[in-house]
Amino acid sequence: MATTYIAYHFTVNPTEAGTEILIAQLGETAFESFIETDGGFSAYVQKELWSENILEDIQLLQSDMFAITYTIEEIEQVNWNAEWEKNFEPIVVNDSCYVRAPFHEKKEVQYDIIIEPKMSFGTGHHETTHMMIQHILDTDMKGKKVLDMGCGTAILAILAEMKGAQPIDAIDIDNWCYLNSVENAARNNCKHISVYEGDVALLSGKQYDIIIANINRNILLNDMEQYVKALNPNGMLFLSGFYEEDIPVIDASCTDKGLSLIKKYKRNNWVALKYVN
Repeated sequence: MATTYIAYHFTVNPTEAGTEILIAQLGETAFESFIETDGGFSAYVQKELWSENILEDIQLLQSDMFAITYTIEEIEQVNWNAEWEKNFEPIVVNDSCYVRAPFHEKKEVQYDIIIEPKMSFGTGHHETTHMMIQHILDTDMKGKKVLDMGCGTAILAILAEMKGAQPIDAIDIDNWCYLNSVENAARNNCKHISVYEGDVALLSGKQYDIIIANINRNILLNDMEQYVKALNPNGMLFLSGFYEEDIPVIDASCTDKGLSLIKKYKRNNWVALKYVN
């Protein structure tokens, strides 16, 4: 018997921050799949688990900080591959890194990364992930011990291994991101990535040559001291997940801890910074 789904198509503004929070809150209910769309995402729940008041306790919908609208649609048996294919286009970064889903044709490039989109974010389409890929492509990763903090799909950890980094730790607080990262690392034949579910507390006693953190401004500021403590001498810290106007407060936190800004990328007001100690 075919499963009937109820689909909620959300438009969220500001998109990035609001989408991340809203998906986290919806994930605590019966919603089971989320797919990125222009300006928001679609969320799916089996009809038999759905109720009219399913959004009743979603706090973000009551917030004045975000403009959120949605439409509802009933769908008979979702073809997830078709949905992902419809919403996930392959991308090329610097003509050398190709990010695609399993259903896309292979391209002859130096770094071919296969990511199963599913519910996780970090497919390379968002400006911050794109710029972090650029930072990794610019950097000699060979033999470097790397941390991908807030790894999402583990796309950055995967590229780091392809560029010769090892060993690599990938950490995310979200269980789905943890599971998706394990799956994507295996799909790309990565042998040197260890994926962990948790937060900055996992860094205790660990040291890295390169730390990659694409999260958001407040978490970065809160965890910056732990990042710097975990950074080896002459180490590098890549930061993204915030806007250009956030640079002064991020830079003050970094420079106070002995780091120096050496490179910046900007895309549509999002930025990605590279620091050294």
